[in-house]
Order: sequence, then C-alpha cells, then structure tokens
Amino acid sequence: MKQRLFLQIDNAPLIIFRIFLGFLLACETFGAILTGWVKSNLVDPTYTFSHIGMEWLQPLPGYGMYFYFAAMGILGLLVMIGYKYRWSIGLYTLLWAGAYFMQKTSYNNHYYLLLLVCLMMFFLPANRYASIDAKQNPSIRKLTMPAWCSWVMILQVTIVYFYATLAKFYPGWLSGTFVHNLLNNSVSNPTLNDIMTQKWFYLFITYAGMAFDLLVVPLMLFKRTRTIAFVASLIFHIFNSITLQIGIFPFFALSFAVFFYPPDTIRKLFFKKKPFAEDAGKPTNESKSILLFFFVPYLIIQLLLPLRHYLIKGDVLLTEEGHRLSWRMMLRSRGGYTTFKIIDKKTGKKLHFDTHRAFTHKQISSMETKPDMIWQTAQYIHKYFEKQGADVAVYANTSVNINGGPYVTLIDPTVDLAAAKWDYFFHCDWILLPEIK
Repeated sequence: MKQRLFLQIDNAPLIIFRIFLGFLLACETFGAILTGWVKSNLVDPTYTFSHIGMEWLQPLPGYGMYFYFAAMGILGLLVMIGYKYRWSIGLYTLLWAGAYFMQKTSYNNHYYLLLLVCLMMFFLPANRYASIDAKQNPSIRKLTMPAWCSWVMILQVTIVYFYATLAKFYPGWLSGTFVHNLLNNSVSNPTLNDIMTQKWFYLFITYAGMAFDLLVVPLMLFKRTRTIAFVASLIFHIFNSITLQIGIFPFFALSFAVFFYPPDTIRKLFFKKKPFAEDAGKPTNESKSILLFFFVPYLIIQLLLPLRHYLIKGDVLLTEEGHRLSWRMMLRSRGGYTTFKIIDKKTGKKLHFDTHRAFTHKQISSMETKPDMIWQTAQYIHKYFEKQGADVAVYANTSVNINGGPYVTLIDPTVDLAAAKWDYFFHCDWILLPEIK
C-alpha cells in the first residue's frame, strides 16, 4: 500500500478537478449575489448568528459583503485558469471560511465540504499543467503526481457518504416519513407532487438514497461497476438538483468521479494534447511530508468528528449537539416555536422584546428549534437590556417536533439562559432529553 501511494500517476484527474472546482467556486459566489443569498443572510440582518466562539467575525458594513463575494468569484476564476494558484485557492479558502463561520442561519453541509476541499486543494499540486502558472514558469510544469493525491480525495468523499448512510438508520428515515415530507414541501407542480407523495414512490426514493450513499464509492472503485455507478450518480444528483434546488452541490459531488477513473482515461477524455507521462508508474517521495503531517492527521480528524455525538447525552436528532460537521445531510425536518420570558432581576417586572424587529423571518424560523441559536438569542436579549441599564433573566419556552411528530419541550423553562453556559463539546444540562416518538 505504501508503495502504491507514492507511485507517479498522470495528474490529469487533479488538473481537471481544479478547473471544475474553480468554475463551481465562481458560480457559487457570484450566484450568492445574484440570487439574493448575500442580501438575505449578510446584508439585511442587523445581527448574524455566528458560530459560537466566532462572534468577532462580522459582515462588512454597507455593500461590503457584495464586494467580498465578488472577490471570491474572481478568485474562483483564477483557480480555474491556474493563475497564482496557491494565493488564489488560499485566499478563497480564508474568505469562504469567514462567510461560513460568520453566519449559521443558512448552515449547510455542502458549504462545509466546499471549505474542506478548498483546504485540501491548497496542499495539492493542481497547477502543474493547463495553468497560467505553468506557462509563465515552465519549471513547475509536470505531467504526473503521487498517487496519494487522488486517494486523499477518494477518502474524503468516502467519509462523507459513509456517515451520511449511517445517520439514516433511524425510524423517521426508514419509514419514509422524512422523504415524504421533503418531497411534499419541495415539489410545487401538482401532478408531480401527487406522484412523488405516493407511498411506493417515496419509499423507493428513501431506500434508493440509502443504497446510493452506501454503495456508490465501492462500486466506483471497481472497473466492472464503475460506469454503472457513475450513471446512477448522474441520475441521483440531477434529480436532487431539480427537486431540491441545492445550488452547485450536485455538480460538485459529480466532479469527484475523475479520481476514480484511470488517470490515462481522464487524460484522453479532457486533455487530448497532453503528452503521455513516461515516468508514470515509478516510485517517488515527492511531498511525502505533506501527506504525513497534514493529510494523515486531517483524515483522522475527519473520521472522528462525526462520531462525537455518540459521546454526548441525548438524541442528536432532537438536541442538535454534535449535528454539525457530521455529514447528517437531508436527514430530518424540525418544526416548533420558541417564546422568551424576560424578567428584570431588580424589580421582578416582566419585560418585552420583539424578536421580529431584531431578526429576519429566516433567522427566527431557524432559531426557534435550535438550542445553540436559542441560547445566542438569550445572550443578545440580555445585552440589549444591559445597554439600557437593566439586568435581566431570560427564559425560553420551546416546543419542537421532528418530521411532523408530536411536540416535546426542548429547553428547561426554569433556567436563565442569559446566565447559562454553552458547552461546545458535551451536553448542556439546560437542554432537556425527551424521548422522540
């Protein structure tokens, strides 16, 4: 295995992936401006729900975030053409990390994956061919790369699909309830909605989705089943793109296929004028330190992070503790409401705070069922009254359901959340542990 990792192979898969990735990065960021995502999430809100501990990351004032995302779009194009590649992908990664951590109202596993892949690509030699860098500096031009450059990408996508499958083994998915609700709310065409919400259809989608997540990587690894798996990927991701409208992710996921095919096949398909790499198949120690000191620890962390919710009390489906960074994708719907009781500690008087004036409708909708955002709202309310000279206690009355099931009380209504602590790694005792029925 060690010998295979360090064999020289044609670098066509990594080169074409860089081109695909750069194009998709530009589409994602320019699209965020054109579709109004930047406006609704980073311009209009007076407060953004940053990831806890990252509150210092705040949107630029005025129209600053439009320029921020436009700059990322330009950097994406520079990655695509391979100009100042390390600077372009490095700066894009930093800016995307900033946008990712400064708001979580629109948290998405796809955004997290994009951040991880950009970080990985910073350490990979993706500008050695078909790039302006290689044209301007012929000394970096090369036709090969160590085989491990492909394998780290394969391992990353394997981790994603494995944990996405594991998370689906719970009653709400296995019964088809979540998929039924998802299709019912996503498909607006009455005729299609009638078909897709029939039991035979949503159960087929339920178990086909599980089978796809579980088998697509193993099937892509073997020559006999690779093309079948790729066709299945096309159908699966295009279906998701049409019905769920999830941006670039379906095409981003499809682009990983280039690492599963023989490098010569990718070279002949995308780079017909690219010379045959005569040193392919020869061993190399190139970038061995990058593999050992970055990618090995990185992949170990990626393997362990999705397991952390098993060490935290309660059902992650309800408590959300350990949900993020765990590839628990398109898994359940949450419904419910939260009201706040605010008491002036000095006078005992009940005070009023209008969340609808402080936050956007989208923020409130997301906050009402998520404990971390409820806690952040309580902190915000406390600071709001503190500026007015009042010391207040903030209590939350929260009822939540999963996949349209019965409502349960999620937050202990007797705990002052303004004084409560947030435990980022373990269970917060003020989050109740009711049983999901």
